[in-house]
Amino acid sequence: MIMGEQKTEWLLRHKLSVEAYHRLGQSGILTENDRVELIEGEVIDMSPIGCRHAGIVTKLAYLIWNQTGSSAVVASQNPVHLSDISEPQPDISVLRARSDFYADSHPNPEDVLLAIEVADTSLRYDREVKLPLYARANIREVWLLDLEAGQLLVNREPANGIYVCTIALNRGEIAMSICEPRISIALSDVFGA
Repeated sequence: MIMGEQKTEWLLRHKLSVEAYHRLGQSGILTENDRVELIEGEVIDMSPIGCRHAGIVTKLAYLIWNQTGSSAVVASQNPVHLSDISEPQPDISVLRARSDFYADSHPNPEDVLLAIEVADTSLRYDREVKLPLYARANIREVWLLDLEAGQLLVNREPANGIYVCTIALNRGEIAMSICEPRISIALSDVFGA
């Protein structure tokens, strides 16, 4: 421990509900320019989006949209309402088709066919915080794209806050979704040859 630094685990924290979090936005305290998400009642700063990360997210959204067409909604970096205290923003959410395109309410876990997180600098956060959060919400399939390793971790079968099945795919392999069978992504199309 650094001199003068004190542990603060014993401090009581005020947890925000999703409703209170939305009121912060409506009142102007949080704006569209604030890169934050609500995780377990706490407002968490998100990493800035670099060019490589942004390009891969855009490419994935394009590839998935071309495969699913009108049978699903492909959302990029939009909130998913997991619980009364968590509303993360996956890089990509493949959602059940809905005529309002989720304008009337954010999608819930049962709306999510596939969530994708793209990790450039956020691998530890995505793996240790967001994956268990998605598993607790019973999102059946989450892909974690590790840009540094050039690897895709396909996570399935949520149980007790973890994914029981994790499959590591590398360049040259093809990722296929079990929740949306139209989705088949060649990792060489994502990472390059």
